[in-house]
Amino acid sequence: MKKLIMITGATDGIGKITATELAQKGHHIIIHGRNEEKAKRVVSEIKQETGNQNVDYLIADLFSMQAIVEMVKRFDQKYDYLDVLINNAGAVLDDKRFVTEDGFEGTLALNVMAPLLLTQLLLPKLRQSQDGRIINMSSGTHRLAKPNMNDLNLEKVASGQARYGIAKLFVIWNTQRLAMMLQKTDIDNVTVNVSHPGAVATNFGQNSDNGWFNDFIYKASLKLAKLLKLDPKKGAVTNVYLADSQDVKGITGKFFNNKKQQIKPATKQWTAEKEQIVWDYYMLKLKPWLNEDSLI
Repeated sequence: MKKLIMITGATDGIGKITATELAQKGHHIIIHGRNEEKAKRVVSEIKQETGNQNVDYLIADLFSMQAIVEMVKRFDQKYDYLDVLINNAGAVLDDKRFVTEDGFEGTLALNVMAPLLLTQLLLPKLRQSQDGRIINMSSGTHRLAKPNMNDLNLEKVASGQARYGIAKLFVIWNTQRLAMMLQKTDIDNVTVNVSHPGAVATNFGQNSDNGWFNDFIYKASLKLAKLLKLDPKKGAVTNVYLADSQDVKGITGKFFNNKKQQIKPATKQWTAEKEQIVWDYYMLKLKPWLNEDSLI
């Protein structure tokens, strides 16, 4: 069964590989990017490599919540449904704190709020699918996160790497919360899971400024990944599996590693109360860009 699949941050890295692999399987792919010229080039490359002409693109700056709203409007004008949403886009930002035009700390805006808003806005289209799937990207760095529940805009977190770890922990908590809410409202045709790509040879984190130690770790990790021949394609394996395989149909609220295995995320920081606080906080912050059709 061929699916309509949207992938954010798909003009390079794991996102591009995921798009290419799924296009190879014959699915209709929509890649998201920030730069239209680059997105057009990637669409052309995927079509040429796979022979699949059903590859489109959408453009939006995911640091801007209004830009996400406008992108969804363009999606709604063209498509009647969506089978799979892969929230792949994400980044480690510099130690120097960056605040978006909406007043949100940048790491949270890109890694937490953008996928949450996009998911909510596209949920009506996902519900039109017989087997709607949402895949959120996390990271092993969530295991090191120590969030302060009184500082959910990360105003007191000095490290870009620490902010990233907290953001990826919150992605897991929001995934679990959404899965539970979908089940409680008897929406049984939409699932949501988390994917962790593992260590692969990509340029992720290479251009961020997180102090000499963290920068050294990222550069050393890339060199080690290349030395060990950790093909970037391995980072896309689980995304492709969660999007395409019948083995995971109906499975929701779970965490999968880069070997397609369902494992447990770190639970040291987790409580149901904290998870609810995080969900409520970000949903409240996103309220100006949400509509009644988006909410469950």
